[in-house]
Amino acid sequence: MSADSLPQAIEPCFDTLTVIGPGLIGSSVLRRARQAGTLARRLIAVEIDPAFRERVTTLGIADEVTGDAAWAASEADCVMLCVPVGAMGEVAATALPAMRPGAILTDTGSTKMSVIDAIRPFLRPDVAYVPAHPMAGTEYSGPDAGFATLFENRWCLLTPLADADEKAVARVTELWRLCGARTKTMTPEHHDRVCAIVSHLPHLLAFTICGTADDLADETRSEVLDFAASGFRDFTRIAASDPVMWRDVFLSNRDAILEMLARFTEDAQAMARAIRWGDESYIVDRIERGRSIRRSLIENKQA
Repeated sequence: MSADSLPQAIEPCFDTLTVIGPGLIGSSVLRRARQAGTLARRLIAVEIDPAFRERVTTLGIADEVTGDAAWAASEADCVMLCVPVGAMGEVAATALPAMRPGAILTDTGSTKMSVIDAIRPFLRPDVAYVPAHPMAGTEYSGPDAGFATLFENRWCLLTPLADADEKAVARVTELWRLCGARTKTMTPEHHDRVCAIVSHLPHLLAFTICGTADDLADETRSEVLDFAASGFRDFTRIAASDPVMWRDVFLSNRDAILEMLARFTEDAQAMARAIRWGDESYIVDRIERGRSIRRSLIENKQA
């Protein structure tokens, strides 16, 4: 076999990738990078909790594990912030000054305007910043929660700034494609409104419904837990999500969430009137619209 016919090695997207916050999202990125070998040649995980650092080391999903975010940022040509949105600014303030000129900073926050505003004061002209949001997850958290296929065929939304470095955007886009994700670019403002209805409001409703069930009289509450049907169980799965993360999301995207909650409240009141007055056509219309959305999700491979 001639040298020309030998298979060509695939060059990794980045030489060194530093993931700050190896929880569900961060550890899934690290696992994917380990499995595929195409994301980065060297992987560094940053975790402030010593017990989690020990766990990441045991799992073997990073080449180096440290609590020193500044050092880890100085070693990387891409730094990915996978911390709760309320902590993004504080972590960026530590990482950005240490980053190499020409390196790329990205994040995985599920709100974008608040994260960008928190990080903006620390941005440097010689370090590109590409905000992103992989729309994938489970109700579990921590290093053990991740898995390499978490992003497979899920959307990752990129929200580059107006003066974004196009090459940096292309590299971060490629990173998420290598993770198995489908990618789309939109403005941060549009992102926050879209996520308010498809992600943030459903979580708010799940937490609220579970709280309502928990407040019921003891006898009725026990029956709720004993006889919970699939619909209620689905709500409890969502409601099991990390409380700190979702507290930060609700407060960070409050305007869009409150707007969508107000619209939902009006629609819920309209449904209540239809039930009260026996408006069968309105009730059937709403159910059919729900079925249609479900079919669309299945066809789009998002269910």
